[in-house]
Amino acid sequence: MQNKVLPSGQRKAKGGKFIPALCNVVGTLILLSVIVTCLPATVPRLLGYEVYNVVSGSMQPAIPIGSMIFVKPTDPVALKEGDIIAFQGKDSVITHRVVKNNEVEGKFTTKGDANAEEDMNEVPYGALIGEVTYHCPLLGEILWVYTSTVGKAYAICFAACGAMFNILAGRMRERRK
Repeated sequence: MQNKVLPSGQRKAKGGKFIPALCNVVGTLILLSVIVTCLPATVPRLLGYEVYNVVSGSMQPAIPIGSMIFVKPTDPVALKEGDIIAFQGKDSVITHRVVKNNEVEGKFTTKGDANAEEDMNEVPYGALIGEVTYHCPLLGEILWVYTSTVGKAYAICFAACGAMFNILAGRMRERRK
């Protein structure tokens, strides 16, 4: 079977739909994977939550290392014994359980679940970020990737590859016409 000859003298290629379609599917899947992995860090922020990555084991086993925690701003007076809070420490955000809420002094006594004793310093209400309302094990690792410089570069390159696959598919289709 011969290829048809177009009026301009070019030959119309037989088949040729599979490779552009494959490039389009691969490019779309790459772009969707970047978008889906960004959602756990971005959507909660739109809903008023702060999102953090757990890097220490002080709250294990309740909140394992590598978890993503979702923190909702809360009135300090509403917090009670047993609630998990996130607060600003000297150099980092700390997540511990409330042992006592001293409303008169405006301070919390806190303790990490894995720690033997209560924290040495009380937490003033002013350091409170909010109550930890939810956590997802392992999602913190994704957050770490997107917040590190190298991770951002990888995400941008990965998204660019997906876009290039889609552009390549479009060019292959144009060339076929």
